[in-house]
Amino acid sequence: MAKRQSLKELQERLAQRLTVAKTEAVTATWLAVEASGRRYLLPLVQSGEIFPWSPLQRVPYTKPWYAGVASLRGGLHGVIDLARLVEAPAGAAGMSSSIAAGERVTSESRLVSLHAALGVNAVIWIDRLLGLRNPSMFAAIGSNPDNAPSYFTRSLVDPQGMPWQELDLQALVAEPEFLAIAA
Repeated sequence: MAKRQSLKELQERLAQRLTVAKTEAVTATWLAVEASGRRYLLPLVQSGEIFPWSPLQRVPYTKPWYAGVASLRGGLHGVIDLARLVEAPAGAAGMSSSIAAGERVTSESRLVSLHAALGVNAVIWIDRLLGLRNPSMFAAIGSNPDNAPSYFTRSLVDPQGMPWQELDLQALVAEPEFLAIAA
């Protein structure tokens, strides 16, 4: 009799956890990432698989934010350095930071693929993952920086006062500057 009771309690606890997990999965809107000390929110519906860092093959005569090509699961993917992409003004030849891209690679570096529906075989290089976020986790909406690119949708502030920038990956892949990687 005691075994039945504890089995029933276990089943009830599992059912509650599944219900909570389903609710949390539905409310998660963004993948929170960090690149060069800045926090970004990538829409989950526009993001794909997350890969550990993989060695790159550099591609000559490309823009500074195009880090190279990586072989991931047997396919070649262009690697976009998010830190360089958002820091370099359109058409700039270099990055304002003196830190070389190779010096930023750590055990936390990741490659986040763009969703297949976006039609671009690319991954975004980030310095580290910060988890999942939803709108209720933010206290306020800030203003976008002056001259912000079209793929910056809105700036948010978390309860600790930390700024976050939401990115629209679909708008990013539609940018003529993004599609023209040749330097």
